[in-house]
Amino acid sequence: MALALLCSGQGWQHAGMFALTADAPQAAGLFTQAKWLFDGRDPRAFVGSEGLKALHRNREGQLLCVLQALAAAAALQEAWPDRVIIAGYSVGEMAAWGVAGCLDAGVVLDLVRLRAETMDAASAPDDGLLSVRGLPASLVNALCERHGVAIAIVNPANTFVLGGSRKALRAAADDARRMNAARVVDIPVEVASHTPRLARARTDFRRILQTYPLARPVPNGNRLLSGVDGTPVSDAETGLDKLADQLCQTVQWSDCLQGCVEGGATRFLELGPGSALSAMVTAAYPGLAARSLEEFRTLEGARAWLGFA
Repeated sequence: MALALLCSGQGWQHAGMFALTADAPQAAGLFTQAKWLFDGRDPRAFVGSEGLKALHRNREGQLLCVLQALAAAAALQEAWPDRVIIAGYSVGEMAAWGVAGCLDAGVVLDLVRLRAETMDAASAPDDGLLSVRGLPASLVNALCERHGVAIAIVNPANTFVLGGSRKALRAAADDARRMNAARVVDIPVEVASHTPRLARARTDFRRILQTYPLARPVPNGNRLLSGVDGTPVSDAETGLDKLADQLCQTVQWSDCLQGCVEGGATRFLELGPGSALSAMVTAAYPGLAARSLEEFRTLEGARAWLGFA
């Protein structure tokens, strides 16, 4: 038996996202350390006082999502079993490297800052993401070709995230609805993540990764999965290459979840913010237990559910 830890990406930030981790003594140092990334403001105060638009700016959104995962890990790691599988969705893959113990939390946060800045520098001002559910891959590929957009993320159950200019995405959304897509939703993200539009950001970010201390190996018995193909990270250099690649390549999230199952995961805990990833697990693998940290009222409740309290 293994526990799979899922680190959320952007799109689900909200004012109460630190409700369980804000007062956890194990995470207090992280929130203090992160103040400089928010112009000296405590990120816990930042999410409570700023509007949703500020929480969904690319730089702030990426930092908040990763900070929540790292804080949750710090608060809960003593309750985890000996074997864990860690996978991160989009920027959540940065958090996954920290949760796995391959990079120090402070290094992860600084890299996320630089990652966001390279993405912003490489992006057009009106880029974004769109979710389309209920069309087969062949039709989605044709839709992308017709409108000049690209598949950014492949999720289970014929759900795809598309990236491109907002104008092209609006046209693709209209077309998808005419094709009877089950659901078409604009995603509050300001860049066309995981598409060729960010090829320059990939080059810049890989150069940045080379200037940081070499990542540590994944601890024995654990698995850290790469987002671009869902396979375990076998060595740091190859893993860091893929970590940079995912800026401009499709994230195969469906393969990541399958990799968790093939690795023996019987329980999934989404570290947040949000509960979209655990909902995907429940839909794709109804026989497995999957929860989001946000579903619990206390950290003690989460530990009890894990069975290692």
